[in-house]
Amino acid sequence: MPSPYDQQIEDLLEQYRRQREEAAETRRRINATTSTATAPRQTVKVTVGAQGEVTAIEFPTGAYRRMAPKELADVLLATLQQARSEALEGAAGVLAGELPPGVTVADLLQGRVDPGALLPEDPAMPDSVRDYVDHGFQGETHE
Repeated sequence: MPSPYDQQIEDLLEQYRRQREEAAETRRRINATTSTATAPRQTVKVTVGAQGEVTAIEFPTGAYRRMAPKELADVLLATLQQARSEALEGAAGVLAGELPPGVTVADLLQGRVDPGALLPEDPAMPDSVRDYVDHGFQGETHE
């Protein structure tokens, strides 16, 4: 015998599944975000991922050969910072309007918050439905 809660339970579970799938897709899109910055005179070219990890360093021209080590180091650091900043902006764009209050893009990107943790394993539902799920239909409704 179907319960009066069956459709409500199915709707809640479907909504919950969609939210978890959306969170996983957002995580994939963030992980796919990269940025490449090139220094003036094309001395160095740096590519970083969404979390700021360096994925490539290139020297497109021979200009670096004429630079003092300190000058090259400064250019490399500045180019890294630029690429990281752009990658963070790209990831923030993916998340625009999607984050709950109190969670920042930086928290997510630096691994302080797992998007899956934003959605609990057990979906939120009214107490009466939770009671039904846990104990089955008892012949009376509890609101």
